[in-house]
Formats: sequence, C-alpha cells, structure tokens
Amino acid sequence: MTGWVILVDQPKDFPNAETPHKVITTSDYLARPRLFDMARPKLLNLSRSYAYQSKGYYASLLAEARGHRVVPTVETMLELRETKLYEHALPELEDELNRCARRVDFQAEAEFKLLVCFGIARDPRFEGFGRLLFDWFRCPALEVTVEPGAWLSIERIRPRNITRLANGEADFLREALHRHTKREWRDPKARTIAKYDLAVLHDPNEKLPPSSLASIKYFARVAEKLSVDVEPITRRQLAELAEYDGLFIRETTSIDNHTYRFARRAWHEGMPVIDDPVSMIRCTNKVFLMELLGANQVPTPQTTILADTADLPRAMDLLGLPLVVKIPDGSFSRGVYKVASAEEFRRIADELFDETDLLLAQRFMPTAFDWRVGVLAGEPLFVCQYRMARGHWQIVKHGTDGTAREGGMTTFDLAQAPPEVIDIAMRAARAVGQGFYGVDIKQTDSGFVVMEVNDNPNLEHGYEDQVGKDEIWIKLLRWFIARFEQ
Repeated sequence: MTGWVILVDQPKDFPNAETPHKVITTSDYLARPRLFDMARPKLLNLSRSYAYQSKGYYASLLAEARGHRVVPTVETMLELRETKLYEHALPELEDELNRCARRVDFQAEAEFKLLVCFGIARDPRFEGFGRLLFDWFRCPALEVTVEPGAWLSIERIRPRNITRLANGEADFLREALHRHTKREWRDPKARTIAKYDLAVLHDPNEKLPPSSLASIKYFARVAEKLSVDVEPITRRQLAELAEYDGLFIRETTSIDNHTYRFARRAWHEGMPVIDDPVSMIRCTNKVFLMELLGANQVPTPQTTILADTADLPRAMDLLGLPLVVKIPDGSFSRGVYKVASAEEFRRIADELFDETDLLLAQRFMPTAFDWRVGVLAGEPLFVCQYRMARGHWQIVKHGTDGTAREGGMTTFDLAQAPPEVIDIAMRAARAVGQGFYGVDIKQTDSGFVVMEVNDNPNLEHGYEDQVGKDEIWIKLLRWFIARFEQ
C-alpha cells in the first residue's frame, strides 16, 4: 500500500491497473469509512463533479471530518465555483502567466486554454504558471481560459472532468499524478510507518538560518522515536504542504516573502504551525511589538516612533546620543544602527525612510551580553547568554562583503538562570501567543528590559540544547503531537 487512495465515481474512470495506488469509488468511501486500514491516507478525489452536494463534494467533506488528507478540499471546490471567489488570486497568477509568455516570446491571437494537472502545465512553456496555480488551488486537473492581448488575462479557471479529457489529455493526467505521488511509493523505506508527518521549511542557501540542516537532521532522528517523520522542504514545495500534518518553519521569516505564505497556508489547512501567521505579524514588526509589550506592562527600553525627519530632534532630546535607530522588520541585527551624532542620525534616517514609513528610535543600552529565553506555549524551554561580537555592540556584526561575525554563547539550566529573566520572558511571550518564541532581554543596573520577541528563534544542536539536550526537541515535538491528536 502506497498511502495514496484515488476516489472515482466509477471504476472505469481510473482503472486500478493503471496505478499502484488503491482506487475506490466515492460511493464506497462515503458508505464505508473504514474501508481501508491506514493511519492517515492521502486521498486524490477524481470525481466527475465537485458541485455543491455532489458525491465528489461529500467525499472531500467527509474526508476532512475523518481526519484524512484530501485533494481538492471542499474550500478549494467552493472557491473555484465562480470568478468573484478566486479573483484575489488573479493578479499574482496573471503576473506569472505573462512572465512565462515573455520568456519564450509567446504571442496569442485568439483565446486559448491551458491544462494544468497536479501543478504541471501541459504546455511546458508555462511551467512556472502551472506550479503557482497549484499553489493557489490544489486541484488534480484545472483548465485556464486565457484572453489574448498585450497582457494575457485569465477569463476563467475551472476543474476538468477526468472522463472528458481527450487528445492525450488523459495520459498527461496519469503521468502528472504519477509524478505527484512518486515520492511516496517509488522508494518505500523498510521501517515502521510514522504516525505523523512534519514538514520543516528551510533554505539550504541561507547564511544565518535559525536552524542548520545538520540540526534539522538531528531533530528528525529524535522525532523518529516519537513516530514523527520530519521532512525538510523548500519554498518550491508549497503545493505539497497539505500532505503533511504540521509545519515547522526554520528559515528567517518575513511578512513579504514565501515564509508567511507557508504559514498562512498551513493555518488555513488547520495544521499546527510554528511560526503561525499571527505571531509572525506581531513579532516581525517592532513598532507593533513595542506597543503590545507596553500594553501588557512588560518593561522595554525607552522608545519613540519616527514618522519623518522632523521627528529626529524630539528623539534626540528624549533619548540622548548615542541612540539606536531600527527599521520595523529587521532580523539578526540587520536594519539596526547606532548613531552618535545628529548628522549621522539624519543621514541614516534619510536612507531608511526610503524603505519604510516608520522607524524606531531607542535608548542605547550597552551590555556585554543579552539574555535569550526560548519560550514554548508560554513556558520556558531554554536560557542562553549571547555575547556581543568582538569589538562590536551587537551579537552579530555584518560585514560590507556579506560576511557575519557572532559573539559566543553560554547555555544555562533553567534553575540556574535569574528568576526575573524567566518571569519577564514568559510575560512577554504570552502577550504574543502560544507558539515558540525567543525573548531577548538586557540586564541593566535599573533592572531587566525586553528588547524584542522573536517568532523564529535560533535552535541549534549543541548550542541552545547544550543543557536541555534531547528534551528541548522532545518538548517541541510534543507541542506538535498534542495538536495533531486534537
């Protein structure tokens, strides 16, 4: 058994002999929920109709109720019923459609149709468009009607009935299905099938990832003992996301890149996800975060918001010099500057206002190290001290050539860390949410202050887990498992 199950209205629609996967009728699936013995099957619904209250509709509806993964979902079926329900996707889809056309100097004089099966465009010139379409609408076979012109526009997107495919289209569908499911059945592993599948999003080319690939592989070895199969995925695999039970994002997050889209897709699919999109919104913007922490009586450095250069004198009067100026959504010490004079402040502010409408100015608080408390679901997970990079005032010193130099670190047992550090970290993290956060805290003569709450904290094997060992990773896994079981 491959783990994939194909649903059809009639056995002749997709004969079992043409696939290594189990093929059953929608009637059998609706009537006999325990028809097959699998932990959590992956269903490909190839019904002739996805119309509301059709058998195809009910098959996907009950699949979700039974905890089975299914393509397409009821949400996708309903969204594709009429243009106004999917028009939000058209700008991005048309951009990619026209990009593909320009790349090959494609010219259309009349309306034409594109067939896309499991993210693969039958016309290879529109390969990128096919992948993006499947990212938006996870449906086995889609037909896109395109209007010609200097700008190709999408007139209609509709699911194709597999019994009405002609002129080689049925063969193309079978090949696309084969490629889509190939990872699952071509090379089965001789081991006990994991109870849950956890996708870990990472970027193999990122210079300062929150977890290296080596750490992710270590995490996978720990997870295997808890019957969780951890699989690293990249940004190109959004279309496959719903085939997993949960998502753990281990590359630097941003609201304006694919990491937020992955988080939103996982959230929409009802999957447990770290980082969830709400936490990303709250943590990646320092303006919001400072307001949130202040509203929850969490001590933070004296800070003021800058809307334009006219606010600079007020900031210097309030905070003195030197001071720190930040862009709202920087990470890993990027977009953070120390300014020592009014001239330097004006020059840097002018440059940063080209990127953002608001800046933060903050009192400069030099320390030899920052506390970092990892908090999971409102409870402490690890405590570290990150020392400043040699000869620098930040933990990471970025070179003009793209290199980065980091300070050292020390990991503490939770019982050895100052209780005030853990208490303030928990209060800050709980104000944000119930996910996994890294709370950065400075220890000053006047007390502890929270610098920021990171939604995507570092977790490297041999560093943050140096004291807690495997228990750090096990607690993360149990966070996911508890939500899988819910």
